[in-house]
Amino acid sequence: MSLASERNDIELDEKIKEQHRIDSLNLLLYMMLLITTVLTVWMFKHRRMRYMHETGLALVFGLVVGALIRYTSVPSAISHVEVKAVSHPTYNGTLPPDYLWYHMKRKLENRTYAYRLTGEVEDLTGNQFAQQATFDPEIFFNIILPPIIFNAGYSLKRKFFFRNLGSILCFAFIGTTISAFVIGGVQYTFGLLFTYKPSLLDCLYFGALISATDPVTILAIFNDLHVDVNLYALVFGESVLNDAVAIVLVTAIENYAKLYATAADGFEAIAFLKAIGLFFYVFCSSFLLGSVMGCATALLTKFTHIRDFPLLESSLFLLMSYSSFLIAEAADLTGIVAVLFCGICQAHYTYNNLSDEARVRTKDFFELINFLTENFIFSYIGVSLFTFPKHQWDFAFIGCAFISLFVGRLLNIYPLSWLLNLRRNPKIPLNFQHMMFLAGLRGAIAFALAIRNTYSVGRQTILTATSIIVAVTVVYGGLTTQLLLWLGIPVGGEAEEDETTGLNQMQRTRPVYSTMDARPNATGARDNPEKARLVRLWSNFDTAFMKPLLTNARPTLLETLPMCCHPLARLLTSTQQLTQDTSNKYDDDGEGFLEGDDASLHGAGGDSGSIHSNGRQMTAPDAAGATSPPPAASHM
Repeated sequence: MSLASERNDIELDEKIKEQHRIDSLNLLLYMMLLITTVLTVWMFKHRRMRYMHETGLALVFGLVVGALIRYTSVPSAISHVEVKAVSHPTYNGTLPPDYLWYHMKRKLENRTYAYRLTGEVEDLTGNQFAQQATFDPEIFFNIILPPIIFNAGYSLKRKFFFRNLGSILCFAFIGTTISAFVIGGVQYTFGLLFTYKPSLLDCLYFGALISATDPVTILAIFNDLHVDVNLYALVFGESVLNDAVAIVLVTAIENYAKLYATAADGFEAIAFLKAIGLFFYVFCSSFLLGSVMGCATALLTKFTHIRDFPLLESSLFLLMSYSSFLIAEAADLTGIVAVLFCGICQAHYTYNNLSDEARVRTKDFFELINFLTENFIFSYIGVSLFTFPKHQWDFAFIGCAFISLFVGRLLNIYPLSWLLNLRRNPKIPLNFQHMMFLAGLRGAIAFALAIRNTYSVGRQTILTATSIIVAVTVVYGGLTTQLLLWLGIPVGGEAEEDETTGLNQMQRTRPVYSTMDARPNATGARDNPEKARLVRLWSNFDTAFMKPLLTNARPTLLETLPMCCHPLARLLTSTQQLTQDTSNKYDDDGEGFLEGDDASLHGAGGDSGSIHSNGRQMTAPDAAGATSPPPAASHM
């Protein structure tokens, strides 16, 4: 090896070492932001202050650190060489190439180096630290978002979710679509006021991505204050499903743009119909894929003895769940939809096959990952407002965006609530509608969609507006406590009930009855809450076939299938199902579908025992006024 080559290797080693040091400093920066957020959140909880949620704190701290990076960091020495494009038969020059091949000729060697496209250069000063503080958008979509969405499905409180399923689906599908087109239409109407006049497709794209609500701040305060469980279910259910709907809407708009660009004049309607068809295909296929992966995991954990090794069991659970996201993305579907419904199936079926250790481990793991990744995203949003090099500050566009959000949410919540109340029992009160209207915060999904493509001026304008909207609405979420007070929404349990039932502090987690829940009428019977016919039909099928097939709980398929199917039923019944006690019923933590909920709600023999809002039967005073102890809580 020549002396020149050795010197080059030494210089490259030093450059790689410096790059590693800068990467470590950036990761350390975000770790310190998270540590500061955790300690501040602890102080807020210790002092019982609810002015701001941890995500709002993370965003504020990110803004401070981003400003420090932008205005105090010293430019690093980054070498660059200006090159000019030459004619090439396969490159038309309308889009930047994916790679540049740089031929370096030396005295004794001739090498070609490939440089990958990272985007348009805005900062020519060479501030490497600020550049490295901006992560690859694919990191957000492929690594950070999946555990957040999966945890939403895995920790779903299914009892009240499915009780309000019809309303949730209406707000999530119809409401999100209304919001997307209203926001897009308003932005396009006032486009002449903007510095850069956006196209209709850009406006619809913005309307679709900004319609993804993320009321994490409001839901956290709801949980702390024990707000009405049906209001919680409506806000949470809409936010979970409308994230998926918004992502598929964005995909449909992109597909329409692609079809319209390749279509001849006069075929726009056909391109639109194809895009609508692709919308339903992508959503349904992603839903089916996620559900199949969840059911496959349930079968694996049922018919193998992997539960004897909890570490392997938990690893299989995690890998199968994440695979649903990757398979969907590789198949040109939507991984967010797939991983959401995979999480719901894992909680509904697989959870009951896991060992006690794996149950605790998976619940705690995804809760921890969800907390860290969510706060990381909001810290990054704050930092990127100063360090991201391609912001387009169109204040007319941003101001109009806030107005269009208001109009879109208005035309979403109130008209749909009025239509639902025509048939719904119980009705959605007006103060609940006001709270749902004000709960339309924006967060991680909207930002992740906006940052994926920032090559054009229009998309850069969308990213800047989205970042500002997320920052403002997340901080505004800290007013939730005051909003609940102004709207007269009851919170907390009744002290008299706590005293008569003798519940300890851990059991006083929510009011015994919801303000929209079933209550005793004049005859002593209970009025039934809203029931979706589809849910009732699915519940019967689920109880008779799906649960016996996918879990180790009783009854077995031998008990639910007709005699002619018993040979097949015996193959699909595990030894554990046959040998366990018949009293070991399906362990769904009281949060299953409506049939099980109704049974527990009405009670055996029509007793007057109180029902806790998560489905577990609580204590009831006997004739002498004493209370019987509650049954042992299940693991979930």
